[in-house]
Amino acid sequence: MESQNELEIGIGTKEATTLKPAQVKIVDVRIVEVGEKRNKKLVCDVKHPDKLETIKISAVKYEKNKGQLEEVGLWINKDEDSLIAKGSALAVFMNSLHATTLNDLKDKEVLTTDGERGFLCFKVY
Repeated sequence: MESQNELEIGIGTKEATTLKPAQVKIVDVRIVEVGEKRNKKLVCDVKHPDKLETIKISAVKYEKNKGQLEEVGLWINKDEDSLIAKGSALAVFMNSLHATTLNDLKDKEVLTTDGERGFLCFKVY
């Protein structure tokens, strides 16, 4: 019944708040399944200095080739040994923070930058 009430919700008048890039602290990590194919993606709950609540970041902007930046989701791509694929965006992100496992990312401080779609992403370059 509640979803029927949501059909009556109108358009708000308040501007959406946009957080500026800053150094954030990863407070928790989890793997979520995304889309019909249920691909796995890492989502980090981070503490931003300008917001009381944690925010979620699941993308990284990194230097893929010399001088070429790429923004990509933190997808869980595994190699034939079921380890995180070497050279993947997630592996580059983990290496930059000296993390050997996903849980090692907790309590790490990371810079963020503006993403292509208007959301913050981790900055690794």
